[in-house]
Amino acid sequence: MISHNYQRRQWVNTAAFSLTAGCAIFTLAILFFVLGYVTFHGASSLSLDFFTKLPKPVGEAGGGMANAIAGTLKLLLLAGGLGIPFGLMGGIYLAEFGDNKIGFLVRYAADVINGVPSIVMGIFAYTIIVLPMGHFSTLAGGVALGVMLIPITVRSTEEFMKLVPNGVREAALALGLPEWKMICFVVLPTAIKGVLTGNLLAMSRVAGETAPLLFTAFGNRYWSSGWLNPISALPVMVYTYAIAPYKDWNQQAWAAALVLLMIVLSANIGARWIMRRGLTS
Repeated sequence: MISHNYQRRQWVNTAAFSLTAGCAIFTLAILFFVLGYVTFHGASSLSLDFFTKLPKPVGEAGGGMANAIAGTLKLLLLAGGLGIPFGLMGGIYLAEFGDNKIGFLVRYAADVINGVPSIVMGIFAYTIIVLPMGHFSTLAGGVALGVMLIPITVRSTEEFMKLVPNGVREAALALGLPEWKMICFVVLPTAIKGVLTGNLLAMSRVAGETAPLLFTAFGNRYWSSGWLNPISALPVMVYTYAIAPYKDWNQQAWAAALVLLMIVLSANIGARWIMRRGLTS
């Protein structure tokens, strides 16, 4: 009987292991298929012109998306400048003072906002910025992405701050440091690599959003100066060029998708590298 039960458990263990391994391989296969498919179609259209020139007029071949690449970086800079400070402070509050009803409400609100569709964030920014100003702008696009960034940053900062052992806090307080100095100069520096990782992952998460930018930044075929004019971005260009009835535009959409994928992938790899160095140091 004992031998029979042991054999049955071995079979169940083998079946469970095979099932999970099969799911992992299937997931990786889909990921590499997508990466390979985008690279196959996009790499052939990449050239120096793509990174240095503006889009050509309709019907004229060639050109590039230099304005869209610069616009994407500009929008991410604005979104990070808005979303990261608020998210950082919110995460610190939840980690250090959030064991109460206010903390529960902030945490719950962050989770709800994190689950709101991105197009709703676009409509929100459209209502509070685009309509009063009377036109689309870089500012509106940056605010839409920044608002999306806040709940992700809040939750990731909280989790990494909580990983700091309480003994570190108690030792700092025992040395006579006030609580704010303990948080700013002891706990936060200890968790900074994890916090940076969370911020990079959040930035890569919003970098590929298209829907909120259609309602806010809108797009621009030329260089956009300042922060109050419409601006081009890679996700919007991918959407516009992919549905256009021109083969040359379709090819450039694949190239733009590949560049956007490389930006997001680089941010993710950078975040993992920072995290790895944080764990080994």
